[in-house]
Amino acid sequence: MLLGIGLGTLIHETSTAKASAKFAADIKFLTVIFLNLVKVIIAPLVFSTLVVGIFKLGDGKAIGRIGGKTIAWFLAASLVSLALGALLVNVFQPGTHLHLSVLPDQNSTVPLPPSDISFQSFVTHAFPSSIVDAMATNMILQIVVFSIFFGMAAAAVGEPAMPIIRGLDALARIMLTMTGYIMNFAPLAAFGSMAATLAILGPEVLVTFGKFILEFYIALLVLWAVLFAGGGLFLRKRIVQLIRFILDPTLLALTTASSEAAFPQLITQLEAFGCEEKIVSFVLPLGYSFNLDGSMIYMTFGSLFIAQAYGVHLSFAQQLTMLLFLMLSSKGMAGVPRAALVVITAIVPVFHIPVEGVGLILGIDQLLDMGRSGTNVIGNSIATAVVCKWENALAAPLAQVRARLKPATAPVMAEGIK
Repeated sequence: MLLGIGLGTLIHETSTAKASAKFAADIKFLTVIFLNLVKVIIAPLVFSTLVVGIFKLGDGKAIGRIGGKTIAWFLAASLVSLALGALLVNVFQPGTHLHLSVLPDQNSTVPLPPSDISFQSFVTHAFPSSIVDAMATNMILQIVVFSIFFGMAAAAVGEPAMPIIRGLDALARIMLTMTGYIMNFAPLAAFGSMAATLAILGPEVLVTFGKFILEFYIALLVLWAVLFAGGGLFLRKRIVQLIRFILDPTLLALTTASSEAAFPQLITQLEAFGCEEKIVSFVLPLGYSFNLDGSMIYMTFGSLFIAQAYGVHLSFAQQLTMLLFLMLSSKGMAGVPRAALVVITAIVPVFHIPVEGVGLILGIDQLLDMGRSGTNVIGNSIATAVVCKWENALAAPLAQVRARLKPATAPVMAEGIK
């Protein structure tokens, strides 16, 4: 990324506007390749991970009761995170000073097509007439809806559906491995994106990115306050104890930019806090798939930042529709490293926002990833503790044995959207 900044700045300072534009068009092929690789994994990844996740919920009474409470909290927290991100990005307006045209090689005089998305068209569009066509064209919302019905039907069938579920589980593992390979190209894509951006706009654009990063972390702090306040309504004074117990796993997620890295330690600390083991083992893995508050706020913040940068105006109704899109789409991306970028890449074209704009945040994604990973850990910790409280399964904290606890050796679950 730093090399791309340096090269782009050098080109901007030493070349004519025409030469800078040609360099930007040439170097952006790295970003284009990366985005194409990301797009090609969307359909199989959404389908396989979501179907397997729904099947594993089972149909037992206890699982249904706990699962219902868990999903209710997850949905509420996700909506709050998405709405807060949309509110704060509209307040801060971090992208309005970029004034970008549509890339690549499209004249800024060519207007973007108007957005005619309504709630009715959203609902109608959600139900596919052909799943093959939906997958071929990466209609992610239609894939999510089909996957939900498929997963519920598979759970109802039970044991006879296991060969298909095992196959989809294997497919999910393959796609996750493939995703890891693709993400190895992220530094090259970041290099190309930053070099192209700096060649055209100059180093002053870094001021805008600096503001974006600062404002995003301010938004995260606000979200933390809201989440802890919501948890405090149920946990009362114990919310302060919970903060102390999850401090180490949160710092681990922040420094490694990986909520997965904190998973084993988080299990140990939540059980030490007093959460019942069977509920932790159910709610926490589910949370790593469906409750990614840091990723939620990032997706609205990032999507609307790109819209602002390209001058794409979205009405309140359109932004509300985008929140629904992001809510549904994100639930199918569990286990994907940096999957928030994948979701943004899939969603922004629906609202006539140039997908090339993803390259704007790709170069600084590592810095943003740290914050959203830590936030995901905090959100899932609070969710687990609250569900335990609802189930009367929250005991006194095991502070006296905390120092003797060894690092968890439980297998690390698939990493969620972040």
